[in-house]
Amino acid sequence: QVQLVESGGGLVQPGGSLRLSCAASGLLFRLNSMGWYRQAPGKERELVAGVTRGGSTNYADFVKGRFAISRDNAKNTVYLQMNSLKPEDTAVYYCNVPSLGYRGQGTQVTVSS
Repeated sequence: QVQLVESGGGLVQPGGSLRLSCAASGLLFRLNSMGWYRQAPGKERELVAGVTRGGSTNYADFVKGRFAISRDNAKNTVYLQMNSLKPEDTAVYYCNVPSLGYRGQGTQVTVSS
């Protein structure tokens, strides 16, 4: 059974930083691309970032230069370092395995003063 457990969300002021983690189990983590997406109330789901099994990364234009995705295959964990956060980054953030269609339960990120 595949499980993805996100953590690290919370309330942060504009300009602040957060680091999200997603611990995966039940799959051959190192063989799978991983991704983060987000969804704000009343808005469409948005892809935020992805990392291939080889470590190549891609980002949505609205987070380029501010967010960084990384993975630690020894820990079966994918990370999302978020810097220079803006109020419009407020959303529930989910990690997922794009090729398998699994996602975690999500973690809330709120950027507000």
